Amino acid sequence: MFKKILPLLLVFAILNSGCEAAANILQQTGSALVGDGSYVPTSGEAGNGLKQALEIGIAAGSNRLAERDGYFGNTLVKVLFPPEAQKVEETMRNLGLGFMVDKAIESFNRGAEKAAKEAAPIFVTAIKSMTISDAMGILLGNQDAATSYLKSSTLQQLNTQFTPIIDRSLNEVNATKYWEDVIVRYNKIPFVKKVNPDLTAYVTEKALDGLFLMVAKEELKIRGNVSSRSTELLQKVFAYADSQK
Repeated sequence: MFKKILPLLLVFAILNSGCEAAANILQQTGSALVGDGSYVPTSGEAGNGLKQALEIGIAAGSNRLAERDGYFGNTLVKVLFPPEAQKVEETMRNLGLGFMVDKAIESFNRGAEKAAKEAAPIFVTAIKSMTISDAMGILLGNQDAATSYLKSSTLQQLNTQFTPIIDRSLNEVNATKYWEDVIVRYNKIPFVKKVNPDLTAYVTEKALDGLFLMVAKEELKIRGNVSSRSTELLQKVFAYADSQK
């Protein structure tokens, strides 16, 4: 009998006390098949399902970006010249020096690709610290709720840890040299306003933007495409989330 009224208790708890109360009910009662045969996950199952989803998204997103042309060959995340240096690019191309610009742009992206593989451990730490309340809120939240949670939990740390990685990667692929070649050449042009944006900070920002974009795409696939739910737990947990929409 209690299993039949469990959905009503969940709705009441969510409306009156938020996701933590709903999680407590699930934790006390365990997963169940309710009166209409639908599955209600425990709070532990919901949390584990969300963690699986995030781990899958991170692995797929960061691994894809870490491949050659992961950034450079993807127009959604490709790192171009900084906005404040677009005049530099235009001027250099007009002077027939587009090859220098192209070398610099490719090197930005090669640096980002080398750094992308370093992101996963930072994300995993954030996932492990996820609370029951976080899990339930994400499960029943917006289409990008997991990505938003991850971004708010890790962006500052990622930026701090990514900066030296990007800096090292840019040097390894000669991006710093190509960038300096362009900027030095541009700044020698008479009457132009001298520029020299912080390349490491800019590429770090764009690399992280691209990383979160790819994670968001994977989350959307898991939420919207049943075939992307690659484990039994994901199938059960997200089927429950679907039933609550």
